[in-house]
Amino acid sequence: MNEDQLTKPKRDYLLPASIFVSAVLIAGSLVYSAGKKAGNPNTQANLGGAAGNEPVSVKLESVSKDDHIFGDPGAPVKVIEFSDLECPFCKKFHPTMKQIVADYDGKVAWVYQHFPLDEIHTKARKEAEASECAADIGGNEKFWEFVDGVFAVTPSNDGLDLTKLPQIAKDIGLDASAFSSCLDSGRYAEKVAKAREEALRAGAQGTPYSVVIDKKGRQYPINGALPYADVKAVIEQAFK
Repeated sequence: MNEDQLTKPKRDYLLPASIFVSAVLIAGSLVYSAGKKAGNPNTQANLGGAAGNEPVSVKLESVSKDDHIFGDPGAPVKVIEFSDLECPFCKKFHPTMKQIVADYDGKVAWVYQHFPLDEIHTKARKEAEASECAADIGGNEKFWEFVDGVFAVTPSNDGLDLTKLPQIAKDIGLDASAFSSCLDSGRYAEKVAKAREEALRAGAQGTPYSVVIDKKGRQYPINGALPYADVKAVIEQAFK
C-alpha cells in the first residue's frame, strides 16, 4: 500500500467535517445579522438601559398635540417610541409600555412614532399608513386600538395579510369603507415617511427605539425591547 492510499481515507473524513464547520459559521453569521436588522435587543447596545446614565442630546422635534399620545399629555415624563408594526420586538415591547403608563398613573405619557424598517418589513409602511387612517376617522383612541389590533393578529416579519387591515378597522368600530378609501388614497404616506426620517435623525438603527424625555428636556435613549424593570430604571432616572 503506497502513501497516497494511506492518507486518502483521512482526507475523505476531514472534508465533510470542514464543510459542516463552515456551514455552521455561515448560519451563525446570518442569524446575527438578521437579529441586528430586526432590532434585537440582544445584539444592540443599550444606551439608556441603566439608572445613573447621563442624559444625551437627541435630535427630536418637540411633542405636540397632534402626536399619538397614550396617557396624560401633560405628564412630566414622556417616552417617544419609534416602532414598526411588523417588528416582533415591538410587539413584545407594546404591553411593557402599557404597563409603564398604567403604573405611573399620569406621570408618564407614551408617544408613538412610525419607523417602518423597509429593508426587512415591506408591509410595515402600509400598516403605519393604515393606523393614521384609523386616527383620521376615529381620533387618538382609535389609533391606539388599531395598533393593538394589528399586534394582536400579525405573526410579525411581514406575516400579516394586508387585506385584513379593513377588518381590523371594522373590529374596532370604524367604517371599513371610509377606512379603505383613506388607505387607498395614500394620503398619509408622506407623514409616515417624515416620521421615519425623524427616527433616523434621532439615532434609531432598529426597532423598537425609544427616547425618555424628562420635564427639563433631558433625553435618555433606550434601544430594543427591554424588560419592564430596565425601562423603569431609565424612567426613574428621568425623575431625578
